[in-house]
Amino acid sequence: MPQPNINSVHIDAILTNISIAYMQNTDNYIADKVFPIIPVDKRSDKFFTYTKNDWFRDEAQRRAPATESAGGGYNLSTGSYSADVFAFHKDVPDQITANADSPLNPLREAAEFVTNRLLLRREIQFVSDFMQAGVWGNTVTGTAGTATPGTFATQWSNYTSSDPIEDIEEGKADILSATGMEANTLVLGYDVFRQLKNHPDLVDRIKYTSSQTITTDMMAAMFDIPRVIVSKAVKATNLEGATEAYAFATGKTALLAHVAPQPGLMTPSAGYTFSWTGVSGGLGATIGTSQFRMDSIRADRVEAEMAFDNKIIGADLGYFWNSIVA
Repeated sequence: MPQPNINSVHIDAILTNISIAYMQNTDNYIADKVFPIIPVDKRSDKFFTYTKNDWFRDEAQRRAPATESAGGGYNLSTGSYSADVFAFHKDVPDQITANADSPLNPLREAAEFVTNRLLLRREIQFVSDFMQAGVWGNTVTGTAGTATPGTFATQWSNYTSSDPIEDIEEGKADILSATGMEANTLVLGYDVFRQLKNHPDLVDRIKYTSSQTITTDMMAAMFDIPRVIVSKAVKATNLEGATEAYAFATGKTALLAHVAPQPGLMTPSAGYTFSWTGVSGGLGATIGTSQFRMDSIRADRVEAEMAFDNKIIGADLGYFWNSIVA
């Protein structure tokens, strides 16, 4: 065998221009994209709410000469929020920092790690608070069998019998007839989006004009809804050390809602997220990341913190489909 051989002339070393970490693209997360985020100075507080019915009653009357005009008023009450504080840290021992090979940067990587954990926590909390049956004005459950308008809908994965365009039209009419506001946002779990973009009812609308795969913008145009948002976030469902298992953070659900383009006084919206700016000494309106010394364990601690309250403001401004695909 010729000497030296191939293994003698090269010693494997760590590449300095590449490393592998499964870190989700922040575009996968939608918790900060659906409802307006309201920065607040206090962890808890109140806000005014107006009684909807007072603004919809027809009470104006004809007025005869020299008589009083018809009059009325509106009721005013308060709602409240209370931001929960979420935090997560990673300790970086001095020995790890001193012994790390290039391109490793333990402190920078720790900051990205804890921030990503909080983004995932916020996404899961968004699903828990908003993408659930029974919290909106109307919940329609997907069924493989016969649909009952307003209660059940044939699952959109049933390409033969389902009619997602009409189902969404029904949701739009429900919101408009109950509030006078038009739905402007459709939120889809990824499994729902995957089935919808291949649904014959949608494909037929573009098959003579485009060969492209149906996108969220195309869906928005077909449904006549300004925004279609797809949740793509993935979470691990196993405990540490157990067999790895993964699932989409948002299940097989869809939410149609009227969302205020900008928060403001007397501005209705299906939901708001109140974000306390006091986290981590005011370092961030959404996530505050800090680094401080842990002398007792000879390490630097990198910690991220956020505080928010997802609040349904107008339940009648939302229309929800549960288990809408198989």
